[in-house]
Amino acid sequence: MELRCARMLCVLCLVLTVQAFTQEGLKELVLKQLGLSEVPKLHKRDLEDLVIPDHVKNKYMSMLKRQRVKRRALPSLAGILRGIPGHTGEILYSDTTTRQRLMFDMEGRIPKNSEVTMAELKLFKKPLDRAKLPAKQSHRPVSNARVSVYWVQRQHDGTNRTSLIDSRLVPICESGWKSFDVTQAVHYWLRNKRREPMFLEVWIEGERVGRYASEMAKAVSFTSQDPKDRALGKPELVLHTLNLDDYGSPGECREEATVGKSTCCRQKHYISFRELPWAQHWILEPAGFQAYRCSGSCLQPPRFPRRPGSGQRSCAVAGSSALPILYLVRRGNHTEIEAAEFPNMIVERCGCLTDG
Repeated sequence: MELRCARMLCVLCLVLTVQAFTQEGLKELVLKQLGLSEVPKLHKRDLEDLVIPDHVKNKYMSMLKRQRVKRRALPSLAGILRGIPGHTGEILYSDTTTRQRLMFDMEGRIPKNSEVTMAELKLFKKPLDRAKLPAKQSHRPVSNARVSVYWVQRQHDGTNRTSLIDSRLVPICESGWKSFDVTQAVHYWLRNKRREPMFLEVWIEGERVGRYASEMAKAVSFTSQDPKDRALGKPELVLHTLNLDDYGSPGECREEATVGKSTCCRQKHYISFRELPWAQHWILEPAGFQAYRCSGSCLQPPRFPRRPGSGQRSCAVAGSSALPILYLVRRGNHTEIEAAEFPNMIVERCGCLTDG
């Protein structure tokens, strides 16, 4: 009996945690989860030239992929977008990174009343040009390069801000198609679209810290969107969707439903960290998330007989999942980047629970 009561208390905590997302409530929740008494006080210099350590990036990506696998539905193919020829953006070279800007026209590409369950960015890795390889050195061998994909958000002031979407090691000597999960980027675009294309950036970096690894990574090259690039396989964005008229899962609120007057259902409720003044500088990833919330009414049982101590049935959270985040934290006189997983932040299921 005590175990059952404890479980019920957990459910009630879960209800309070996920459903009551006021700005101040979310702030208190995040700080409590991180063991902080207040929002970190950061200086401008703390935000310049940030580099996410590989072990932190790997931890964050493993958290993200675990959540994606949990929520992925069987998709039907909606279409393949092959970018906009002639609008590749420039390719930038530096000592540590190769960057390639990609642009995809998304307007009207996603069917109405459908959900994007998966989006894949497919890049064709060109055969290795051994002339570009640096001279062999006494360092331990380097077999891979790290390839990361970022969603680029254009700010109103004309600047850009990026969000890490996927990252993996790619063998330097292999050629052929490489796929990256960019579902999160499409969801961001759907939320933030301003009748403009979706921009992605591909970063190619060294497998590990050091000049030799960086030089080896420069030998990795993908076919661009530039029409002058005659190599095989232009970048492709493959979209998978579900028609919600046919496959909408039970419990999802329809867009036309009136809040509070429909049957208990799960309603979209997006939280943007980039728009919250207290979060926009020190919570690096994600840019925001679809938290969802429970709304609607529940049928009430007859007044008699009723179990003693029971109250009204109300629409509440019946299941939730965690949210991975990357954030900045002050350690004495320096700033560090850490990854954490917040439990019970995303509503997965709603149901009618009886008070008491």
